[in-house]
Amino acid sequence: MNDIGEFALLVALATALYGCVSYIMAVRGNRIDLYLSADKTPVIVWVCVVISSAALWKGFITNDFSLQYVWAYSNKELDTFYKLASFWGGQKGSLLFWTLILTTYMCVVYFQNRKKNIRLMPYAMAVMFVIIIFFLCLLNFSTNPFERIPLPPEDGRGLNPLLQNYWMVIHPPTLYLGYVGFTVPFAFAMAALISKNLDDGWIRLTRKWTLLAWFFLCMGNLFGASWAYVELGWGGYWAWDPVENAAFMPLLVATAFLHSIQIQEKKDMMKVWNMSLVLLTFVMTIFGTFITRSGLIQSVHTFDEATLGYYFLAFLGVIIVICTVLIITRLPLLKSKNELDSLLSREASFLINNLLLLGIGFATFWGTIFPIISEAVRGVKITVGPPFYNQVNVPIGLALLALIGIGPVIAWRRATWANLRKNFQVPVIVGLVTAAVLFSIVPLTGRSEIFTYMTFILCAFVMACILREFLNGARARMGLEDGGNFVSELGTLTWRNKRRYGGYVVHIGMVLIFAGIAGSQSYSVHEQKHLKMGESFKLRDYTITYEKLTAVEATSVKTRVIAEVGVFKDSKRVWTGRPEKEFYKGQNQPVSEVDVLSTIVEDIYIILADFNEDESATLKVYLNPMVSWLWTGGWVIAFGTMICMWPDRLEQRRRLDRMKKQEAIFAPAQE
Repeated sequence: MNDIGEFALLVALATALYGCVSYIMAVRGNRIDLYLSADKTPVIVWVCVVISSAALWKGFITNDFSLQYVWAYSNKELDTFYKLASFWGGQKGSLLFWTLILTTYMCVVYFQNRKKNIRLMPYAMAVMFVIIIFFLCLLNFSTNPFERIPLPPEDGRGLNPLLQNYWMVIHPPTLYLGYVGFTVPFAFAMAALISKNLDDGWIRLTRKWTLLAWFFLCMGNLFGASWAYVELGWGGYWAWDPVENAAFMPLLVATAFLHSIQIQEKKDMMKVWNMSLVLLTFVMTIFGTFITRSGLIQSVHTFDEATLGYYFLAFLGVIIVICTVLIITRLPLLKSKNELDSLLSREASFLINNLLLLGIGFATFWGTIFPIISEAVRGVKITVGPPFYNQVNVPIGLALLALIGIGPVIAWRRATWANLRKNFQVPVIVGLVTAAVLFSIVPLTGRSEIFTYMTFILCAFVMACILREFLNGARARMGLEDGGNFVSELGTLTWRNKRRYGGYVVHIGMVLIFAGIAGSQSYSVHEQKHLKMGESFKLRDYTITYEKLTAVEATSVKTRVIAEVGVFKDSKRVWTGRPEKEFYKGQNQPVSEVDVLSTIVEDIYIILADFNEDESATLKVYLNPMVSWLWTGGWVIAFGTMICMWPDRLEQRRRLDRMKKQEAIFAPAQE
């Protein structure tokens, strides 16, 4: 089976090369025979990659330690659940998994558009094939997942204990679905540039693909934050780690693109912006892949055998040069037909929104690469920590939060003062009331407190803006002759305007995330105490009592030491926490498994930091307010994105009409 998997990768590479060349020659020479010849190559490449992936998965399931990759990331005692996840636990498997997702996306695009969008499809398929060829070359000639061990050992090294967590089973695939998904809009944007078909057609083709990739990348970031929160045992969920940043930057650029394409669709403006943003999003995904595989950045997220940095750097350079040249040479075709009429307009707010998102993106990018630059120039690696990112990005983030409320409500072209007063009077009053309540409850203590106040005030303002839109729309529908009750009309309103009101739901999720970040970062407290059994200490309104220590041999390779901790409030037990240390055979360092009681108000977060032979233990306890708001906001974003992406009948009818017209053109060519 291993030989079949290895051979399948070679066949996939050969077929991808043939398909790429055939598509290019077909459009260059107007050769319908070559186009039809290349027609099945996407499916063949996908089947070959599926066979190769199945072969590697079989190696993990059957404990085939003759494969160096299986030996490095699995062992006999590893749960089957984690054996499946070991597939992407290292560099070789993760690249094969990346290629599997990419070829799957390509097949979906192929079946959706094989007889539609004839002007763009050959170019788009050729671009996707070029990217696939790059990854298949790495898999075949540089980082072969089917590399053999001459004398197979009896057992493997096992998966890194930090990765043996359910979030790490979900997080990488979700992140990859986002990363790889941006290849599709990139391919169609490149196709539009190469073919000079720069009308809104490529925007319509890529909007939902971009939204899908954005959704997966957003969820992947949140799942990664959840993993860091429960597995790394430091009380937080985001540390501005370089690899976290690498996954965050394309999300920012894609968000800017999703907002600004609305202006191109409605006002035929910002064509250069949109083209640049969609290309930059893909560039950021390749940059993120370079960061994790270059060995230049030390992180818990990077791969141990980071040896492919130069390949990705060269690939990144080629992409940047080609994209830049194409945009410059197509500038006359990308000229907008309309101009910005007023700074008090929705167009202007979207433009400012883009600038703020790119500002956060640039600050994050600079902080990520600065240690590399400082080491190259001065020979000393200067680390950029959270204080830099917080100082730069927090003020920009607050301005962005304000625009979440202002942008969708303000009028197109030019807003009058009467319009502004009508739309923002109630939200401003809500914001002022929130400010008065905050100032009466919690006194100001410093600069960070000011930013926290501003965050909560703006969250109230934005939430009022969004809810006002839902309320006014539902009331308007209730006033119609066939109007129903408020709940039914609210559902109808959202269902018939999925893109608009689904976007509002996404914005509600963002408000919850902003509030969760502000509360957990500003009002978190913690205490570390070394206690003997039965001793207690106070943390705010809680009494923390160390009650028991138990050692359990979970498997032949893992031993668990569990502390039992009672949490009391007003002399009543509210929870019994069970943090633990896990010791793995062959691993020098134990792994902390925290225990968390999460409520809408706060999280009680307990870490077993250390223990002694006399059964005394060192406990570290955090009270983290509003962390659950962060996770709730993520699920609200997921719900809103699904609403936005749900098929629309009117849009489907328009697409069907376009398809019939294009088939009428395509049919004579086939004959």
